[in-house]
Amino acid sequence: MSGCSDNGNEEPPIPDSGQEMVFYDEPGLGRYDPPIDVTFVRENGTGLENLIRELPGQSVEDNTWSRLYEEVLGIRIQYDWLAKGDLYQQKLGVAIASGDIPDIMKVNAQQLRLLTNAGLIQEMTDTYEKYATPLTKRILSQEGMGPFDSATIDGKLMAIPETGASIEGAQFIWIRTDWLEQLGMQPPRTMDDLHAISKAFTEQDPDQNGKNDTYGLAVTQYLWDPVMGVMDFMAGYGAYPKIWLKDDKGKLVYGGVQPEVKTALLALQDMYKNGQLDPEFGLKNGDKVKEMLASGKLGMFYGEQWGAFVAQASRGLYPNSEWKAFPIVSEGVEKPKVPLRFSTYQFFAVRKDFPHPEAVVKMFNLHLEKNWGETAEYETYYSNPFPVWQLSPITPYPGRKNLDAFLELKEARRTGDFSMLRDEAKAIQKNIEAYLSGSSNKDTGWGWEKAYGPDGAFAILDQYERNGQLLFEGFVGAPTDTMIDKQAVLDELQLETYINIILGRPVEDFDRFIKEWSDLGGDEMTAEVNQWFAEKNNP
Repeated sequence: MSGCSDNGNEEPPIPDSGQEMVFYDEPGLGRYDPPIDVTFVRENGTGLENLIRELPGQSVEDNTWSRLYEEVLGIRIQYDWLAKGDLYQQKLGVAIASGDIPDIMKVNAQQLRLLTNAGLIQEMTDTYEKYATPLTKRILSQEGMGPFDSATIDGKLMAIPETGASIEGAQFIWIRTDWLEQLGMQPPRTMDDLHAISKAFTEQDPDQNGKNDTYGLAVTQYLWDPVMGVMDFMAGYGAYPKIWLKDDKGKLVYGGVQPEVKTALLALQDMYKNGQLDPEFGLKNGDKVKEMLASGKLGMFYGEQWGAFVAQASRGLYPNSEWKAFPIVSEGVEKPKVPLRFSTYQFFAVRKDFPHPEAVVKMFNLHLEKNWGETAEYETYYSNPFPVWQLSPITPYPGRKNLDAFLELKEARRTGDFSMLRDEAKAIQKNIEAYLSGSSNKDTGWGWEKAYGPDGAFAILDQYERNGQLLFEGFVGAPTDTMIDKQAVLDELQLETYINIILGRPVEDFDRFIKEWSDLGGDEMTAEVNQWFAEKNNP
């Protein structure tokens, strides 16, 4: 990618950057002259409001990123409206139903299907191919073609996927190691070991306060939560309740109705019966369970790498509490598969009669270039150290960026040379050094060390990948017709059935659930998924 400095352009450079503005000589980063106006809608949540408060002279409409898009690309961002939370979703639903949509809009997979069926958006196949820079194409294909499959309807690419990172969904067992040591126990190697630890954490007073007030495993009311859920506990029994996977006949089946789930539910029911789960878990969301963890009542949970920062909550009241990530375990000696749900769920669609569909691709290109390209200014456009990247209405990122940062740190630790670290890894290393220094603010780096340290969560993810343990979602297409009509009902039925069994309903309820699931649309959905699978493999 080549860049040249400002050659006579009379507009003032961005005030946020100390560097001279860089312009580009390739179509995907070319400037509109005269500039164009592009409308969006946006959720203006608490996180964004808090960020703006930390950045004097900036607003949602006028900020580091809006100025960059206008200066470099000649794209002036305007918002038709801003709204918070539920109101945003309501207004978005009304806009889609009425056809009163902005030039570019961020939608989920179901909304993309509805907009396509209504003929309200334009095909992006050729536009993406022509305008995406090599960097954009490389980054958006890190997840394979799945994200593009999910944005492709009737053979046409109908939106640009803001690709997620499925590997970030890999989970670990987070355990209070000070409790393990207190009870003279070793980390788990099998599910039996895990149950023994859970039992001991519940019954043997690991916090030494003389009270029967601790629980072995943290669980929330939404069983599939990425931290403190039970999805990877169930994987220990070969059950994958939220993904589509290949059966031994080469067909796709839904993991939530497979027989292995029964075994996992019985194990959870047994833990509940024996007081190892909070009796009120079915009423508590993640925030409530985190409060319990902060009060020192919980010794173990399953969760993604950012579980490190959840675990850290206990160190407020209990500064000597220590946590560590361990690999998930299975019933036997074989290493378990680690289920990864497909994680691309946001897409940018372009209004049918908008004359500049390439504008959205150019914004993708510039966002990726200024954060991860040759002309990146990480501390201006990504983290200063506030998450400035969130100011942009379009926020793509490399799906492997966190694992890559860990691998850079691993290599630097091996050679002792930290001078070659790039922006993200360098920022993480600063946090880790703050923790290792033992300074008064050392806890700012505690979670970073638990995630990115030599034996932290990412070291385990690296092992998972090397061992071939990662189990990717089998269905990555756009939602089928039955999914749009029935998915919410089927999901609710599944969650309710599972929770009731854990709370003590007969496990035979699972067989009744399978029949209901099949009759209410599960069979149709399975047929549609397999039709997509057959067409994908035999185009």
